[in-house]
Amino acid sequence: MKRNPDFLLREVADTLVIVPVGKAAAQFSGMITLNATSAFLWELLETEQTAQSLAEALTNRYAVEEETAQKDVEDFIKKLLAIGAVEA
Repeated sequence: MKRNPDFLLREVADTLVIVPVGKAAAQFSGMITLNATSAFLWELLETEQTAQSLAEALTNRYAVEEETAQKDVEDFIKKLLAIGAVEA
C-alpha cells in the first residue's frame, strides 16, 4: 500500500495534519491530525509498504515492542483506508 497523492501532509498552527486535495476533497472534507509517530509512517507511505514493513520501521526508530508496533500500524492503516488516504 502507499499513500493517495490526493492527501497531503501540512503543518497548521504547529500541528501536523493530512488534508485532502483534488477529488479527495470532494469525498472527505476534514483533516486528520498526526503525532510524530504517525507522521513518520505517513512519510514512509510515499513508497509501497506493507503493514509488516511499517511495523519494523517503527521498532527500528522508536523504543517500541513489535506487537505494539503492529497494532499501532493496523489501527493507523484502518483509519487511512476508511477515508481513502492510502491505496491498497
